[in-house]
Amino acid sequence: MPDDLWGRIEPLLPVRQQRLRRIGRPPLDDRGCLQGILFVLHTGIQWEWLPQELGFGSGMTCWRRLRDWHEAGVWDRLHQVLLTELHRAGELDWSRVVIDGSHHQARRGGPKRDRARSTAPGRARSTT
Repeated sequence: MPDDLWGRIEPLLPVRQQRLRRIGRPPLDDRGCLQGILFVLHTGIQWEWLPQELGFGSGMTCWRRLRDWHEAGVWDRLHQVLLTELHRAGELDWSRVVIDGSHHQARRGGPKRDRARSTAPGRARSTT
C-alpha cells in the first residue's frame, strides 16, 4: 500500500486502547490488517484461507478489524474524504452519477389507485 494512501486512511481509524496486562500476542498493526482486508476483498478468497506467509495476520483478525472499522464509520468517512479530494481536483464527472438504495433509503410503498383484490380462497359457486 502506498504511503500517501495510508496517510489518508490512518487518521480515520479509531484509536485502540492498550491492554493493561500484556498477555498473549501483541495486536497486529492496522496497516497490516488493512492490507489483509484488501487482499481478501480483491481476490475473493475466504477469510480463513488468508495466507499467513503474507504477514497480514489471520483472516479472523482481519475480519474482526473490518467489522470494528465498519461499526466505527471508517469506510463512510474514507469515501467522503476521497470524493472531496477528487471533486477539488476536478476529476469527478457528476453527469454520470447514479443513486440507489445502497446509498440513499428508498421510500417504500406509494399511493395505491384501487383497492387490491383478495387472493385468499373463497367459497366455490354452487353448481346445482
